[in-house]
Amino acid sequence: MYRKVTVLSLVILMTTATMGQEDTLRLKNHDPKSIYNIPITKIEKAKFPAIDMHAHAYARSEEELREWMQTMDKYGIEKTIILTMQTGKKFDSIHNMYAKYGNRFEVWCGFDYTGYNEEGWSEKAVKELERCYKAGAKGVGELGDKGEGLFYSKPTPAYGMHIDDPRMKPLIEKCGELGMPINVHVAEPYWMYEPNDRYNDGLMNSAKWQIDVSKKGLLHHQDLINTLENAVKANPNTTFVACHFANCSHDLGILDNLLQKYDNLYADISARYAETAPIPRHTKAFFEKNRDKLVYGTDMGLAPLVYETTFRILETEDEHFYEKRLFSYHWPLHGLGLSEETLKKLYHENAKKIIDKSHK
Repeated sequence: MYRKVTVLSLVILMTTATMGQEDTLRLKNHDPKSIYNIPITKIEKAKFPAIDMHAHAYARSEEELREWMQTMDKYGIEKTIILTMQTGKKFDSIHNMYAKYGNRFEVWCGFDYTGYNEEGWSEKAVKELERCYKAGAKGVGELGDKGEGLFYSKPTPAYGMHIDDPRMKPLIEKCGELGMPINVHVAEPYWMYEPNDRYNDGLMNSAKWQIDVSKKGLLHHQDLINTLENAVKANPNTTFVACHFANCSHDLGILDNLLQKYDNLYADISARYAETAPIPRHTKAFFEKNRDKLVYGTDMGLAPLVYETTFRILETEDEHFYEKRLFSYHWPLHGLGLSEETLKKLYHENAKKIIDKSHK
């Protein structure tokens, strides 16, 4: 005797048969692989000589440093900017290690916030800035403010003080006088401010990277963008580089407006490739419009994969690929296929304009 199978019962049977993995698989373990038979382009050298405007002191030994330079040579990296965030003897130590290799590296210092709540702090901090400059610092950075205040520079965080604080004015002005550009990190990607729930587009990362918006006195995303604009506007003789697209990957129009408005503001594209490559047409239009104000940067270590992946995103029109070794999002990446004119400026010309100010 055969049982009549209705559409509803068939659905139930199929659902029961496939239940299991999709109900038990953790989102963090989701590791999709593209099924599309489409071009895969491997690029092992930048189309034009490149200056990496955002790296840190990754190499901790002479051997690692020499290996890094060999990788730079292979991939067409002419120079790398080392953002130490350090002052005092720690800055001197890093500078002395990298300065041995001539023009391949440029070392930037931080600000010394020690005693920032005390009277006369600004004058002391300016003196240390001048000392670092004489010791070889060519710029300042990476400064960092994710809402609670400036905290990246060592040895002391400056909680409660933001970049537009009046106490910062003498340091920023001195940077302008010395021709020292300032690399500044404000805010974080927008999904970090959203509830950590099923609607969060960055959920693959949000368990680890999340802003506690309940903290008293915390500046939120737009508030932090405002502090950046206030500082840029108030210090027209100082060059600012807003790193990571000023963390406006979710709305590049915010950064577009600032770049168009202020001649002394640039942006680096470091460590936000996974956030911008999923929207290639919009991102490409932004790059082409702002080609005079954007600089290449990595901020992802010194492995060859970093250069291969960033070049692939910037130069090719490859579609729907993943690079989980660098990015833990579930979003597929797409090449931007930038024009040669934009690539020349992005890789080299804009960075040269910025760093030349510190070599006068």
